[in-house]
Amino acid sequence: MHTPQSQLRPQFGKKLKRWRQELGLSQLQLAVDTGVSPRHLSFIETGRSQPSREMVLRLATQLRLSLRAQNALLLSAGFAPAFEEQHLDAPALEAVRGAARLVLESHEPFPAIALDRARNVIMGNRAAQILCQGVSPSLLMPPINIFRLILHPDGLQRRIVDFPTYRRHLVMRLRRDVELSGDERLEALLAEVEAYPVVGLVADEAVPDGALVLRIRDEAGELRFFTTIATFGTPFDVTVSELSIESLFPADPATADRLRALAAFSST
Repeated sequence: MHTPQSQLRPQFGKKLKRWRQELGLSQLQLAVDTGVSPRHLSFIETGRSQPSREMVLRLATQLRLSLRAQNALLLSAGFAPAFEEQHLDAPALEAVRGAARLVLESHEPFPAIALDRARNVIMGNRAAQILCQGVSPSLLMPPINIFRLILHPDGLQRRIVDFPTYRRHLVMRLRRDVELSGDERLEALLAEVEAYPVVGLVADEAVPDGALVLRIRDEAGELRFFTTIATFGTPFDVTVSELSIESLFPADPATADRLRALAAFSST
């Protein structure tokens, strides 16, 4: 059933206002940045004026919304989505899958994983197996969620040195993702991980300058990593826009040597 434009206007206006307020922008600031009059923007938010498709996309771009959020904003204004959402297994995304695999394999012998919108692991290189050592088999059943894998008491929690510091970093990151996306699945995941009990606390020195280091206990001592996150530039597919690759780099020579030795052993 087609929803009349008069009923869609308030829906769009409420969504637009919420996004604007979450970014801390006033009506005046957003109007100036977008190149429209404050009066017209006020009318759009209250539903007194119906924006054009072009205007919706201009506002969404100015608000730096994800492709998924832009589609939702267009739908609330009565327009068709602008961006396609294909499954990652779709033939049209073969080049994307190939590029992701190439990045993961090229990062060997250091761990790297590809994550989807829900922060589930969809690909990983061989070195990423080190993140699964000592983890409960129940957490390794697909889909493997990286936040559960790290933060759950039966996951990596006991192996992470100064776990409270790293937990705080991950929870803040997930909370920020929830605020920016409004994704109900991420919101549920946040509530879940925040409720996990914290065990095996280890007091440690202050966080080093430069980047937060993930320190994992290993049978040979301790592995130290810093993380980078890569995404695809200028995506036009929702799935591709939400695909990210997290690469762990050795934070010291001992970690690099240990991973190279593990890789050489596994290949023999």
